[in-house]
Amino acid sequence: MTSAALPPVCLTCGEPAGVGLEIAQHAWAAVGAEVPFFLLGDARHVPGEVQVVEAVSQIDGAGALPVLHHPFAGDAVPGAPDPRNAAGVIDVIARGVEIVKEGTASALCTLPIHKKALKDGAGFAHPGHTEYLAALDGKAQVVMMLACPELRVVPATIHIALSEVRRALTPELLRKTLRITEAALRRDFGIPSPRLSVCGLNPHAGEGGTMGREELDWIAPLVADMAEAGMKITGPWPADTMFHAGARAGYDVAVAMYHDQALIPIKTIDFAGGVNVTLGLDFIRTSPDHGTAFDIAGQGVADASSTIAALRMARDMALARGVV
Repeated sequence: MTSAALPPVCLTCGEPAGVGLEIAQHAWAAVGAEVPFFLLGDARHVPGEVQVVEAVSQIDGAGALPVLHHPFAGDAVPGAPDPRNAAGVIDVIARGVEIVKEGTASALCTLPIHKKALKDGAGFAHPGHTEYLAALDGKAQVVMMLACPELRVVPATIHIALSEVRRALTPELLRKTLRITEAALRRDFGIPSPRLSVCGLNPHAGEGGTMGREELDWIAPLVADMAEAGMKITGPWPADTMFHAGARAGYDVAVAMYHDQALIPIKTIDFAGGVNVTLGLDFIRTSPDHGTAFDIAGQGVADASSTIAALRMARDMALARGVV
């Protein structure tokens, strides 16, 4: 299958007061011909020229950024989120999922939301995009992966306080995270025999139990059990030695124990171009690995690199899945 045979990617608008909509315009200029996509959101909010479409089928040959119009209650003022728009942001995500699941779009790419604005304006009950998408898809657990050309990394626990990690990190959670990750690398990235490398939880991976016993008591036995069952997996390794170039050559994905352990290395390696991917959904979802950036919104200086990479990755994952 070629890119031309794929349905377009659905790009949801995210928080209209952030940098997302100006980035959408930059992305359209850069890759609109290479990666067909349309923006789902309120056309009134989008800076620059747009082409409002009534149906996804109308985006072919669009001369400007195609927008499938979804009206919001308020205006969009850069840097100043309007509580009246919170419900619209949430509804667009849900509508985007419906569009992808019905096959009208090949994948979902989501521009950044602002969780506090959604909570204040509409009582948003989820910690973030990832958890909301899992709820929409009826999944008890999904996996967040951050990816760039040099590194893929998965945090086993995501948006929780560091003090809660030990309680949340269970053998059941880690085992399912590893299985979802391996299956997604096969299905969505075309890697027939993925190599997984697992971080330890404690400094120096516990150093023989002197800095914590989780590695000895259950992480190492779990990794050994999954390796014996046929998974190409090693660890637990000290996290401080897993991310230099030589170490990265030995695995296809690193599975970390908590949020910052995973995100610091990838944001150091490729701050502008990292992509957030949700694994374990019935549909493809990618997003840029940055936030709403209210401080620079409307100034025309936002970097579209991560959104461009997210659109390309969404297309490539759809090709790997054979989406039609």
